[in-house]
Amino acid sequence: MLEQELTQLLGADALVIHPDDRVRYEKGYRYGDGRAAAIVRPRTVHDVSALMRYAREAGHSLLPQGAHTGLVGAATPGAGGKHIVVSLELLREVTIDPVGRTAVCGAGVLLSALNAAAAEHGLTLPIDLGADPSIGGMAAANAGGARLTRYGDMRRQTLGLQVVLADEDGTILSDMRGLRKNNVGLDLKQMLIGTGCAGGIITAVEVELQPVVTQAATALVVPRSVDRIGTVLAGMERRLGPFLTACEGMSANAIAAALDHHPALPRPFASIPPFCLLVEASSSIPMDDGLDMETMLANSLMEFLEGEDAPLSDVIIGRGTDFWRLRHAISDGLKASGKVIGMDIAVRRSDIAAVRQALTSRVNARFPALRICDFGHVGDGGLHFNLVAPSDDPAAGAIDEDLVRSFVYDTVVREFGGSFSAEHGIGPANVHFLERYADVKGQALSRAIFEVLDPVGILRR
Repeated sequence: MLEQELTQLLGADALVIHPDDRVRYEKGYRYGDGRAAAIVRPRTVHDVSALMRYAREAGHSLLPQGAHTGLVGAATPGAGGKHIVVSLELLREVTIDPVGRTAVCGAGVLLSALNAAAAEHGLTLPIDLGADPSIGGMAAANAGGARLTRYGDMRRQTLGLQVVLADEDGTILSDMRGLRKNNVGLDLKQMLIGTGCAGGIITAVEVELQPVVTQAATALVVPRSVDRIGTVLAGMERRLGPFLTACEGMSANAIAAALDHHPALPRPFASIPPFCLLVEASSSIPMDDGLDMETMLANSLMEFLEGEDAPLSDVIIGRGTDFWRLRHAISDGLKASGKVIGMDIAVRRSDIAAVRQALTSRVNARFPALRICDFGHVGDGGLHFNLVAPSDDPAAGAIDEDLVRSFVYDTVVREFGGSFSAEHGIGPANVHFLERYADVKGQALSRAIFEVLDPVGILRR
C-alpha cells in the first residue's frame, strides 16, 4: 500500500525496491543496521515538498539521507521499519559563479564532484574530510574537518540554504542569493545548519569557494611534552598567520595502528614519539611569485628547537601527501586492530593538553585493558579520543561502551566545559548523552523552536 502511494506521488523510478539495492540505504557507514518502511529518491525540490505534504497527511516519518557517511547513525533507519528514507542523491546540479566565488549545489552533490567542477575555475570548497559526503549532509551536520583551523566549518562556508519545511504545505524556504552581508534579523540558515535536518529537509546549499592551493608544505613536529602543544600552536600562528592551514595531533598508538595496517606507508620516525603534530602551511600564491611555503614553514619551526626551554624536540619537513596519508590511515588502522570506542570531543583549545593528560591517566587506571589511540584536530580544540579493545583480548571487548563513554564525557563536559560531540552531530548513537549533559533551558528552547517547524514530528526520530 505504502509503495503504491509513493509510486503514484513520485513515480516508480523514485523507489528503491530490490533488497540488494536497499542495503546501502539501511546500513550505517560505521554504526547501525536498520530497516526502512520505504526508500525514495526524489528528483526535485518539488518532489520533496510533495512528499512532505503526503507524510504530514498520512502520518509517516521521514528520514533524510545524503551520502550516508555520518558516524552517529543520524541518517540510518531504526530496526522498527517506521521511517521513509528520503535519499537526496539525485539532487546533484552544480552551478559555479567564478566571480562571486560561490557554488549553488543540490543537496546530493558529493564534495568530490563539487571540487571537480570548481577546480575548472581555480576554486575549491576547502573542507577536508575522511569520507566523500554530500553537500546537503555537510550542512546538516555542520562538517568541519582537518583544515577548520584556517577555513572554518560549514557554518562559515554557507551563504544560502533551500529547505523544505515539515509543515502541512511542505513550504519551500529558499535564500540562495549568495549574500555575504545581510543583517535583517534572525539568520534562519544558521539556525538550521547542524541540526541534522530536524526542522526541515535541506535540498540545496550555496557555498563560498576559495582559490585552490598552489603550494603546500607539511611537517611532523614533536613537542617536548604534551603541555607544550599550546605554545607551539600559538607560536606558529604568530609566525605563519593565515598560511597555517592545519594542526593535527597523533598519538603513538594511533600512528602504530596506521603503520601496522598499512605497512607500505612511509615511516617518518625511527622510534614513534608519544605524541606529534602534523602541521601544514599553504597558499594560493604561486611559488614563482617569491613565496616558498616549505622554506617559510621550516624557518618558523626551527625557532622552536632553539634554546634550553625549546618547546620542540624534533621537526621533520616532508611531502604533504606522505604525512596526510599517515593521518588518514589511522581510522582504518584502529578498526583493523580491534573494537573501537570512538569519541569525538572538544574543549577550549588551551585545554587540549590538560584534558588529554587527565583522560589518559584516568582511563589507564579504570580501564587498563583498553588502548588509548587518540588523534585529531588539536588546532581547533577537537580530539578523537578513541579507545581500542584489542582483538585478542575478549575481556576488553566485553567492557560496556556506555560506561566508558560516560566516564570520559563526565570529565570532558563537567570538568572542562567541553563537548561530547565536536563535529559528528547527534544521532541515535549518542542522543541519550545529549539528555544527560545539555543545558536544560537551552534544550527546552530548542524543542520549542523545532516543535514550531515540525509540529507533528515528521522529522524527529
